[in-house]
Amino acid sequence: MCGRFAVTLPQDAMAQLFNARPANDLPVVPNSNVCPTDDIHVIRRGGEDDAPRSLEAMRWGFLPRWYKALKDGPLLINARAETMAEKPAFRDAARHRRCLIPASGFYEWTKDEGGAKQPWYITRTDEAPIAFAGLWQDWERNGVTCRTAAIVTCAANAEMADLHHRMPVIVEPEEWALWLGEDGKAELPNLRAQPAPLSFKPVTGPL
Repeated sequence: MCGRFAVTLPQDAMAQLFNARPANDLPVVPNSNVCPTDDIHVIRRGGEDDAPRSLEAMRWGFLPRWYKALKDGPLLINARAETMAEKPAFRDAARHRRCLIPASGFYEWTKDEGGAKQPWYITRTDEAPIAFAGLWQDWERNGVTCRTAAIVTCAANAEMADLHHRMPVIVEPEEWALWLGEDGKAELPNLRAQPAPLSFKPVTGPL
């Protein structure tokens, strides 16, 4: 899974990297401890008028349309790549509302024999920005709209497996357009664990 991550890239650099136009009030960066229900940065496909991609703030915690309140069910911060096309909560978004979620790195925890937790910070070894595969959806109740998102996860690669059996899907730059569906096709691209080498650093202070 992915339950915490960090964003250190400035917003203007983020917009330039993804060829995206800032669209609303964006979260403050840098943020070394992005938590569920926080507003996060999300890149989604632009309109049909050849507009650039949109850089938006969305709530991290996907809300299915049938939820009657923000806390009306499980907090869906992750969507499993293997099942999202069939799950009622995600299947429509998986075909029509895919997004990219920028990050600098993410966290996972291990436990020692005494049960003490050790957080680890995971980045690419080349320290390049990360783009998580994501899904987004508008949730509406009583005239109020909340734009929400989840991070797509997959089985961990060999490097990550010592820490956790799941990891976020990281989309390479050459696959951004395909994942966003900018070719107009709804078919899901093949998803896989990050092939580039990863760096694992123990976190010694509080997040």
